[in-house]
Parts: sequence; C-alpha cells; structure tokens
Amino acid sequence: MRSALLNIMVQAATKAGRNLAKDFGEVENLQVSVKGPADFVSNADRRAEQIVFEELQKARPTYSFLGEEGTEVKGSDGQHRWIVDPLDGTTNFLHGIPMFACAIALERNEEIVASVIYNPIMDELFTAEKGGGAWLNDRKRLRVAARKHLADAVIVTGINSQGRALDVLQLKQLTQVVPAVAGIRRTGSASTDLAWLAAGRFDGYWEAGLKPWDVAPGMLMVREAGGTTSDYAGTTGSVWNGQVISGNENIQGQLLKIVKAVK
Repeated sequence: MRSALLNIMVQAATKAGRNLAKDFGEVENLQVSVKGPADFVSNADRRAEQIVFEELQKARPTYSFLGEEGTEVKGSDGQHRWIVDPLDGTTNFLHGIPMFACAIALERNEEIVASVIYNPIMDELFTAEKGGGAWLNDRKRLRVAARKHLADAVIVTGINSQGRALDVLQLKQLTQVVPAVAGIRRTGSASTDLAWLAAGRFDGYWEAGLKPWDVAPGMLMVREAGGTTSDYAGTTGSVWNGQVISGNENIQGQLLKIVKAVK
C-alpha cells in the first residue's frame, strides 16, 4: 500500500504525464529553444515542471524543491527535498520517440526514500519506497534480473558525442564493454534505464556526467528491487557525484571491473 507521500508524488507525476502525452501528440508544433549542446528544452518540459512543482508545493509547502528545468526552492522544513526531472528524455520526446518519463524522488536527510518514474505513453508507473519494494503499476513487484555472467547480459548506457573528456572516456569504456556482453542498449532516458533495470529488462547500467534528477528516482528503484549501485571507484552510489554502475551483485561487480580499468 502506498504511503500518503508516495500518493502525492504519483498524483503529481501522472498529472504532468497527461499533459506531456497531449503535447507529444502535437510535437511538431512545439517551440524549442536550445539549452546547450545536444540538450534541448521544450515548452512541454517547462510546463511539466510547473505542474509537478505546484502539486508538490500544495501538498507539502515546507519541503525544498530541485528541478531539472531550474526551479529551486529552499523550504523551511530542513529535512525534505523533492528532486524532479519533469521530462527525462527530451530529445526522444521532440523526435516522436515514446521513450521518456516524468521522474520524482523524495530526499529525507540526504537519503532518497521514495520515487516515481512515469511513462505516460506506455502507461507504466514505477514506484518505490525505502523498505517497501519497487513496483510497476501497483501490481507487479520488481526484481532485478538474476543473470550471473556478463556474457549473458544486456547492458544499457548513455553515449554523448560532444567530444568532452568525459564523452571520450565513455567511448573508450564502450569498446571494452561491448565484446564482454550479450548486447548494448541506449534509451536516452536515465530514469527509464534504471527503472527497466529494476524490472529485470536490462541486466546492468553505467554512465557518468549525470545530474541528481537523472539518478535519484531510479537508484532507489534498483535498490528496492534487490540491485546494487556504486560509482566508478566502487563506493556506494551517490546522486551527487554523477557516476552510476548498477545491476545485481554479480553483474554490477563485473561491469565495475571493466569500467574501472579504462583510463
């Protein structure tokens, strides 16, 4: 059974998702502005964040808020903060690819304790609470895949191409991971990657250069589904350092060994 807080998060994500679905149907009419290299923001993105902000603020006005589109509010509560990516997968969205999500995490005393990842086109609602497991559409309890060998695993990652040092390193890592696994996927939505990992659709995930709103919702999903996450040094994963290597204990450890070795 969902807690009151998780119900609030689900309501905010589904309301924003319904609006995203409407805009997705009219994607050709969206006005798009450039936010950075290969990083676009649409009117739909901003509207979704405003909807989420208003819903959460109405329910818990003392909580802090950190949004991907720049909304940041310091609440008087001092213990709780919402971390939100209103449209994770903006480039997919703008190209008519139905692989995107509205993602919300709740941080309490610097620990993620609840999260929601909602894809309105596929109508998939992933939820998780600390100690309460991870769920799909409130019916299916999620468990990470049980594969033990990297050679049998499908691994998902994010691949950028701006030529930054981090991108070059990622491509070097890719050349080492590809021959060791059964397949590589790239969805364009980090929260989706982690939700699908929690659901057993992917076996492992690695990426760097991520923001807290990319990582926070999905990291809890994976943990509550029995998976493990670290940074590239092998330290327990943080939503703030931007590095994620995730999977079940076996796959995560094998993937970490390869990624750590690439300089």
